[in-house]
Amino acid sequence: MASTVPRPLTVGFDLDMTLIDSRPGIAATYRALSARTGVPIDEALAVSRIGPPLETELAHWFPAEEVPAVADRYRALYATHAITPTGALAGALEAVAAVRALGGRALVVTAKHGPSARLHLDHLGIEPDVLIGRLWAEAKGEALREHGAQVYVGDHTGDVRGARAAGALSVAVPTGPCDAAELRAAGADVVLEDLTRFPAWLTAFEAGRAA
Repeated sequence: MASTVPRPLTVGFDLDMTLIDSRPGIAATYRALSARTGVPIDEALAVSRIGPPLETELAHWFPAEEVPAVADRYRALYATHAITPTGALAGALEAVAAVRALGGRALVVTAKHGPSARLHLDHLGIEPDVLIGRLWAEAKGEALREHGAQVYVGDHTGDVRGARAAGALSVAVPTGPCDAAELRAAGADVVLEDLTRFPAWLTAFEAGRAA
């Protein structure tokens, strides 16, 4: 007879504009990159499109053949310019803590370069069990599935696609570039106003799994 005991709770989180407001730090890094390359970059426009991989944004400003080298240069500047200006979004630390309080594991699965993501998490005192970088949209689903995540929390339609690719519940927060209507239209199962609402939702979700 198959066991009816639910799998241990595992929740994945996106990073940029889900757990952290990285807009000031990213804008500062683009300004530094522009100063060093001589290429004008509209950092306000760039940060309005946070979510996809860095190379996707750089392709708006640099010829395709230059993008890999410029991306390396951006990442080298990032540690100096982006970490201090970046803060945690409301409810972020509590959301990760809520997973742990229920005996679960918290993952951060992000399109951001892993070492850059680690700097943010350490600076802000956010402590996931697992950090996986350089994955976007459906590719996030591979990592979520590998770790058995039942829930993935994100702010972008790409995060919704990642959750669906993993067969996980998509919980979305409109704290990034996508509003609630866009997130629902993309297939989000749950849309919360922000992460301050997440602990109560998660407690109810886990009670339902255990019932």
